Amino acid sequence: MMNRNFVFHLSVAVVLLVGITGCEGQSESQQGTDERPNIIIVLLDDVGFADLGAYGSEVSMPNIDQLAANGVRFTNFHAAAACSPSRGMLLTGVDNHLVGMGNMIEIMADNQFDQPGYEGFMGYSVVTLPTLLRDAGYHTYMAGKWHLGKTKESIPAARGFERSISLMESGADNFEKKSYLPLYDTVHFYEDFEEVDLPDDFFSTDYYTDRLIEYIGKDRDDGKPFFAYLSLQAQHYPLQAPEEYIKKYDGVYDVGWDEIRAQRYARQVEMGLMPAGLSLPPIAAAPTWDSLSDEDRRLYAKRQAVYSGMLENVDANMGRLMTYLEEIGEAGNTVIVFMSDNGADNNEQEKIFPEWYAANFDLSYERMGLEGSYVNYGPGWAGASSTPLTLFKGAASEGGMRVPVIISGPGIRSGVDTDAFAFVTDITPTLLEVAGVTSPTGSYGGKEVHPVDGKSMLSFLRGDSDAVHGAGETVLYEMAGSAAVFRDGYKLIRNNPPFGDRQWRLYRPLQDPAEVNDLAKAEPGKVAEMLAAYERFADEVNLIEVPDDYDVMLQLQKNAERNQVEEVTDTVPILD
Repeated sequence: MMNRNFVFHLSVAVVLLVGITGCEGQSESQQGTDERPNIIIVLLDDVGFADLGAYGSEVSMPNIDQLAANGVRFTNFHAAAACSPSRGMLLTGVDNHLVGMGNMIEIMADNQFDQPGYEGFMGYSVVTLPTLLRDAGYHTYMAGKWHLGKTKESIPAARGFERSISLMESGADNFEKKSYLPLYDTVHFYEDFEEVDLPDDFFSTDYYTDRLIEYIGKDRDDGKPFFAYLSLQAQHYPLQAPEEYIKKYDGVYDVGWDEIRAQRYARQVEMGLMPAGLSLPPIAAAPTWDSLSDEDRRLYAKRQAVYSGMLENVDANMGRLMTYLEEIGEAGNTVIVFMSDNGADNNEQEKIFPEWYAANFDLSYERMGLEGSYVNYGPGWAGASSTPLTLFKGAASEGGMRVPVIISGPGIRSGVDTDAFAFVTDITPTLLEVAGVTSPTGSYGGKEVHPVDGKSMLSFLRGDSDAVHGAGETVLYEMAGSAAVFRDGYKLIRNNPPFGDRQWRLYRPLQDPAEVNDLAKAEPGKVAEMLAAYERFADEVNLIEVPDDYDVMLQLQKNAERNQVEEVTDTVPILD
């Protein structure tokens, strides 16, 4: 843990942490004006460890810089390596297999379909954070991407949100109601229980922020606290932004991903976020910038300009939200947890489905990032986003799992950087403890439910303890064959092809964040000990390993061709 030397002047006091009571009893603070803090979780999509200005990026993000300056900035926080499993764990505190997200539905292996724990939507044996907060007297609001089920029993309105405007699928166009992937013929947006169309001037980040502010405003005079979940499509593909944001980065990325990566690492060292002297390995699956043709350099530089413009627009909307909290007098009584769901995405889907993308999007240079276009940024820029970590979204390596997280607010230390290990399942129990509420331990509302797996971070955030997870505690993760075991500063990992060989490797990520020094042969006892923990875990959560010949991109293509997504979601009636 380290105090940082640079200081941003924060005009808004943000980020507190809350918890709740179960339906069996409500807290005393519900009598009269409820002084419990509000809670806002802001979840970004596919944002790499080094993408935020507060983590070494060159992107202009003054509002998020301010948020970091007044809170605890985590440099060793881990989420699932992909979208829906991470979201399921975030909103329940329960392992993804027990949530029903043992794998993402889009890449579900043939042997996992229709198996317990692999339903592809958030199951009913878990209680969600918004349900608990709502039952404890909070207003509960959501705006943004859901990706945890689109049936009448599994949409946000059925899982604890009093008001919601939400995208059901894994992603969508940011300017219109349009699929981004041939897995979906169309996409669905629901306000509460009704499917809705989008306004003509829709841009996802602006719109979700507008609607969340609207929800908060309608109830703000009744004395009840609120929980708000702002789940942005940014930075999920397609990368798109209002043109004025893209233009700000014209020419910035002509130097290429190798140079930007080096610059970001240098800033991280200067900021005290990373150790000096690391030797960064080549970016996986990416050529060096200098080896590209002039035309490819021109195209890829524009792609990153779009990415950065989209990210700066996120910051502008964070500024709007923080200003609104000030205006209504709630800035000092609101918890904001700001984070990404997983690491940067290296995939270039248009190379897998070229005809579909050519038929559905304008792929020209001139329209990059604008309405009607489709842009991703590929493994080179994803490697820069992950600086100094290795690999990307989907991999159990640090680049897939270590994410930027900022938590700030009343009672929480400010101006603190920490390399203490924490995991996505720790968010829900933290919020529960702040409210003085005991989380469900086996039943809730007369139903049997899974107890919370995560551990509260509250005493750590307040400065009353030096770690979130103590000596000997083990945290485990698996999805699509990639797996990780964390214990006492060690990490045992296994990655699937194309970036792994399904062999277990042992690292110490704090000293070796790029995971280049495999300790498995030097410490076979440690490997055996951690592997035994994984095998127990696999049995406890009914883990179904993918077949030996499983290939994630081939499975994506196979599931698209079979339209398996619709078959799975049809197991419960879909809303009309």
